[in-house]
Amino acid sequence: MDDCLIKYSHVCVKQDGVPVLEDVNVEFSKGQYIYIVGKVGTGKSSFLKTIYGELEIDEGEADVLGFDMRKIRPRRLPALRRRLGIVFQDFQLLTDRTVDDNLMFVLRATGWRNKREAKARIDEVLDQVGMANKGYKMPNELSGGEQQRVVIARAILNNPDILIADEPTGNLDAETADSIVSLLHGISDSGTLVIMTTHNLSLIDKFPGTTYVCKNHKLDLDK
Repeated sequence: MDDCLIKYSHVCVKQDGVPVLEDVNVEFSKGQYIYIVGKVGTGKSSFLKTIYGELEIDEGEADVLGFDMRKIRPRRLPALRRRLGIVFQDFQLLTDRTVDDNLMFVLRATGWRNKREAKARIDEVLDQVGMANKGYKMPNELSGGEQQRVVIARAILNNPDILIADEPTGNLDAETADSIVSLLHGISDSGTLVIMTTHNLSLIDKFPGTTYVCKNHKLDLDK
């Protein structure tokens, strides 16, 4: 079985019609940990958005989990996104409900019908991210690091093939950032492709991966 999950050939990434990355050629596989670094405005987040269909691709060839991202129709995007997990810098938790209810909301939206099985899965992922027995808490009762752990739990509920983390440590102190990246590395070790943007180059030294740099409209392997 081919382990390649993402393959881009001569892709041009545009934001508001303006090219931000040109001639992107990458292949990412199961279990890889990919860092994408670069200054603000160099195209890191725009590149991630092409993976989950937030930005269209109109030049080159782009395959994500067998979906042709040049031709994918809007009605097919939910099927793609069910196989992806996304972790944002600003958490985006629903503030009017508990941690358990935040996660239950996602499971119901993705087709889980058996409440007992759903609750068991929630308990499983909260334990995996070090948040066991915190399901009853409201988001505002949690620290930033705890909220980000819940966001990661939410992202892995459906055992995604690819986990996308856009500056997941941007709002966290150094010690908490280390714990979050260590957690993400553990998820990668289990076979999930993890793609993470970051400004924090010290994390790359502590938790090695394959690093790409966005610079001068290019996305190149850091050698």
